[in-house]
Amino acid sequence: MTNKQPVKRFRDPLCPKPILDRAAFGKALKANGIILSDNHFDTFYQRLHRSGYPPLDEFVAELRGEVAERGISNDDGSVSVASSTNFRTKNLISSRPGRKSQLPKALLEFLSKNVLAEADSDEKFETLTSKVQMHQTSADGTTTKLAVELQDGHVVESVLMRHEGRCTLCVSSQVGCAMGCTFCATGTMGIRGNLSSGEILEQLVHASKILADESRDGMMAEEGTDDKKRQKKQKRMDLIRNIVFMGMGEPLNNYHNVLAACKAMIDRRLWNLAHNRVTVSTVGVTSGMRDLTRDLPEVNLALSLHAPNQPMREKIVPSARGTPIESLIEALDSHMMALTKRKLLENPQEDDKKTDFNIEERQTASKKKRAMIEYVMLVGDTSTIEAAHQLGKLCEGRHLVVNLIPYNKTDVKDKLSCPSEEHMQEFRRIVSSYGSFCSIRRTMGADIAGACGQLVVEQEKKQVLDIEDGPFSPKHVKISRIAPRRKKKSDADPNNGEESNDKQRATDRLLHQLTLATAIAASLFAVSASLLVLQRRKR
Repeated sequence: MTNKQPVKRFRDPLCPKPILDRAAFGKALKANGIILSDNHFDTFYQRLHRSGYPPLDEFVAELRGEVAERGISNDDGSVSVASSTNFRTKNLISSRPGRKSQLPKALLEFLSKNVLAEADSDEKFETLTSKVQMHQTSADGTTTKLAVELQDGHVVESVLMRHEGRCTLCVSSQVGCAMGCTFCATGTMGIRGNLSSGEILEQLVHASKILADESRDGMMAEEGTDDKKRQKKQKRMDLIRNIVFMGMGEPLNNYHNVLAACKAMIDRRLWNLAHNRVTVSTVGVTSGMRDLTRDLPEVNLALSLHAPNQPMREKIVPSARGTPIESLIEALDSHMMALTKRKLLENPQEDDKKTDFNIEERQTASKKKRAMIEYVMLVGDTSTIEAAHQLGKLCEGRHLVVNLIPYNKTDVKDKLSCPSEEHMQEFRRIVSSYGSFCSIRRTMGADIAGACGQLVVEQEKKQVLDIEDGPFSPKHVKISRIAPRRKKKSDADPNNGEESNDKQRATDRLLHQLTLATAIAASLFAVSASLLVLQRRKR
């Protein structure tokens, strides 16, 4: 019987480091006495993006001029990359054909040495440090769930959604989640650790290559046909247009890495996504919401509210304790009006402390810069007609967007279900009557556990089933397995797995004993302190 690898509780230090982590890469360069200007950094990452993120040794050879540059200009201004996996980006490296920005020789020497460095070197970098372990596509072909294996063995999930004429990617920002929402499968994992900005961006690279492969196959199948409109639509579908941070984890608990990833996504030299095409979702980290408004007010902010008042919210969102619901709405409203306020500040006659905006200003801000409330629909107190009126009054006069999310069945301990379609439509009508734009989210990927609230790594479930034996049979789900990496010499011995398991179990027992001893010591200390206080009072 094959021994299953135990679930790792924490993340290991990254080695090698993702080169897409700009801060880590800059720190390593500085430690070696190499100081790059922002322009050189931008040029380096632009060249890497245009080349389609090849292995680092191939990219270094390209920078040195030892191989031809990969980017091939298309008629629509995009660039196709002739690599092992087709990759298309919207951006040219320069408006002048044939012109190349030069990179410092010291940078090229550092990269060349890095390619030859040992795998366990502290300053080792790789283009991609993660891999797609498996990807599954739903029966209707609209949704693909990616299981992305990180270099330390942890797995996170991303979801690729194909809408009419556009593609959206839902990315993870943490391994697991600490917020513990009672209806969310990810919350059952607990928190394992944060993703670096590079690991977040690698999810975008993996998804883009899958789309490019699909587009290439589709174009080849339609080659020779006169249906140019269909071919043009196929070409549009191989670019990701929207990013939502609604996968595993609480993005604002990993603020600096999420902020760096967002800046790369909207960078016109790289992914060139429109600012309002990037959405950061939060359960309600008020300080992080205000930080995002200060640092990057251009991106969208979504608040996972899920209840119309504080007592109800604390029952289904444990992390809500101590964070008043009114302060969350105020922070969300401030984010929506941040750009409007910035424009007003440019006018010296305006008051810089203005917080009251007229209807026209709010309507304009709502159209250009959406601040969204996410509200899961569960049978119970939070979805009653009274709750609809409470939610409408909470958002009244603010012109916020309210997105109702039909509950998707998960393996959480509570018996939960979704209200009927008729009831959700009535709930939506009542909320809309208070002036908010309210809609019901379309469920996508439920048959592959890729819908909202369903993301949880298979290894985390109590009973791990092979995918062919589970609820996703080959008749209904397309499954692509990725060949495993070549094993290291240390993995060749079949007894290594058993030894690793024994060590892990011994470590777990020791941690349990230490935790118990710490708890007892803390209790004794509290009792001693109480007795000491009583004794002093008697004196």
